[in-house]
Amino acid sequence: GEMNFFSVSLSFLLSGQFAIVKRCKEKSTGVEYAAKFIKKRQSRASRRGVRREEIEREVDILQELQHPNIITLHDVYENRTDVVLILELVSGGELFDFLAQKESLSEEEATEFIKQILNGVQYLHSKKIAHFDLKPENIMLLDNNVHLPRIKLIDFGLAHRIKDGVEFKNIFGTPEFVAPEIVNYEPLGLEADMWSIGVITYILLSGASPFLGDSKQETLANISAVNFEFDEEFFGSTSELAKCFIRQLLVKDTRKRLKIQDALNHPWIKTHERLEDNSATVEAQMKVESQQLKTKRLKEYTIQSHSSMPPNNTYVNFERFASVLEDISLVEMGLENVAQKRESLQDDVEALLSIYCEKEAWYKEESESIRQELSQVRYEFRKAEVLRKGLQEDLRTTDASLASIDSRYLTREAHLSSLRQELYAELR
Repeated sequence: GEMNFFSVSLSFLLSGQFAIVKRCKEKSTGVEYAAKFIKKRQSRASRRGVRREEIEREVDILQELQHPNIITLHDVYENRTDVVLILELVSGGELFDFLAQKESLSEEEATEFIKQILNGVQYLHSKKIAHFDLKPENIMLLDNNVHLPRIKLIDFGLAHRIKDGVEFKNIFGTPEFVAPEIVNYEPLGLEADMWSIGVITYILLSGASPFLGDSKQETLANISAVNFEFDEEFFGSTSELAKCFIRQLLVKDTRKRLKIQDALNHPWIKTHERLEDNSATVEAQMKVESQQLKTKRLKEYTIQSHSSMPPNNTYVNFERFASVLEDISLVEMGLENVAQKRESLQDDVEALLSIYCEKEAWYKEESESIRQELSQVRYEFRKAEVLRKGLQEDLRTTDASLASIDSRYLTREAHLSSLRQELYAELR
């Protein structure tokens, strides 16, 4: 079909290595969709673009999927350079970004989202389809303005149908989230998704990544050795059931790793379902709910992962990036005001100090009665000194915060600049 049934707006939602997603509107109905333009590989020798059989595989899999927690394919078009997938518009942003905006997170809230992820994966696995690229960027929310947003699994570019008796090996995915069998180039199956769910749950509850090393090689070595632990600093408030759930997913032997149905039936997931009101269940539920997990580290993790932007199929939400820049400019204005107030306070403190020094010399020459007055002034001055030290401490903290924001701002400016160049090159 031709694209004139749709009007495509140039507000880019997401951008990958060989795919750009734009918002579009169906002219006949006015309904908005996301149009994913996948660049076709023009020749066998070329390394730019996606091979036709890979695009067809993604389309075939998407056409078979119809589930509340999985993105829906509406239509497919093709032109000379691209295949265009018209997909359901998922406008609620990434799950991790949504959770990072909360002050704190209870395990009950966490399991409400993890259960939705498990439901989507159960549907895929029931059809013998492995996603192979489950990671925070691919776990989106349909709409974030409701009490419990609905999870949508997106990006089926690496998804494969697992056929009985047919051995399938490949090396792909994002290092942080891939299973040991992918790292070791061993036969792959549905179990690889379960490992990724373990990594995602670990990060969601702690804001720390279980296998992430200083280099790609170190990360892959950590995965192969299943080198992870529940650091008390990150998991001090986490229940044993949650750790047990993660431990049973991060298992090297695929036969012993939790399968999707077992994960859905796991006590940690089951505890938070509305069960019969027997006192033991209520007590257990209250005990788990009382633990509020801080989201500060998750916030730091999302900022870091968005700013690192590896090129392999990673999506970047441009609207989110723009709002971050606005926030930074507001913070900068606030910090300028603080800096001005700091200078005037410094002058006041220095003036007080010089007055005290002069008075001290003069009082020493005075009689006993004046010495008593001097001790009173000293007492007052000590209070001023404590106040000054407190102010200096606050100002040092403000300086550190300003430096940190400055460096983040520069990083984002660099990324924005590189994105602009890529976009300009792409448009040309």
